[in-house]
Amino acid sequence: MDERPIGMFDSGFGGLTVARALIDLLPEENLVYVGDTGRYPYGSRPLDEVRSFADEISRYLIQAHDAKLIIVACNTASAAALAPLQDRLDRPVVGVIDPGVQSLLTVTNTGRIGVIGTVGTIGSGAYQDVVARHRPDVELTCAACPGFVEFVERGETRTDQVRVLAERLLAPVVEAKVDSLLLGCTHYPFLSRTIGEVMGRDVVLVSSADETAFAVRRILAGTDRARRASAPAYHRFLSSGDVRWFERLGRRLLGPELLRAEAWTWPS
Repeated sequence: MDERPIGMFDSGFGGLTVARALIDLLPEENLVYVGDTGRYPYGSRPLDEVRSFADEISRYLIQAHDAKLIIVACNTASAAALAPLQDRLDRPVVGVIDPGVQSLLTVTNTGRIGVIGTVGTIGSGAYQDVVARHRPDVELTCAACPGFVEFVERGETRTDQVRVLAERLLAPVVEAKVDSLLLGCTHYPFLSRTIGEVMGRDVVLVSSADETAFAVRRILAGTDRARRASAPAYHRFLSSGDVRWFERLGRRLLGPELLRAEAWTWPS
């Protein structure tokens, strides 16, 4: 039995959607989550800088917590750093892009699909590359949605302001008549009601959180890395920003598993 935790990180709260899916699917596994709220959002930062953050946090999770597997629970960081991390680290590293794309391609009927994400994620071309590799025949429309992350991290998910912003930013995918839309940022599921209203009831919204959890289960299943539930699992949450704010908003977004958060300071 491998008691080592699964380590995961995001720029802030978005990765809690992946944490929620992981806790539900693999309740016996220990978990350490780092929300880098002191440096969020990642989406507008240069990809080289995001890559350095991802490397730093991944190494911390391994050195300080002996994480047996790393989840890059952030689309921008997955786009910037997944391949380098997989090359450098001596344990499995899972991102959120491939699982989300595979789910998106499964649900489309018309072949007209959309992806929304941060400026960094969409600008990286990561989703375009993965879709082209799996299904070059589909028609893909991408749209960057600056501002969505900030609304989520302020806890403003149902305001008139976010509705107006969604109508403007989602216009390209609405006009493309997509039948399925991938929420290509782990923060965006918290805005799914507003996004769904703007897109219309016939458009299927796809989140990568559940698919990422399934990918982790496939990696651990039948191996000596899996933990057997001889004792309750622990879930630790760390924040590089305001810990009390992380606790309050994080508990509302994740649920009762986030009892308390701890401070984490990145190396100077």
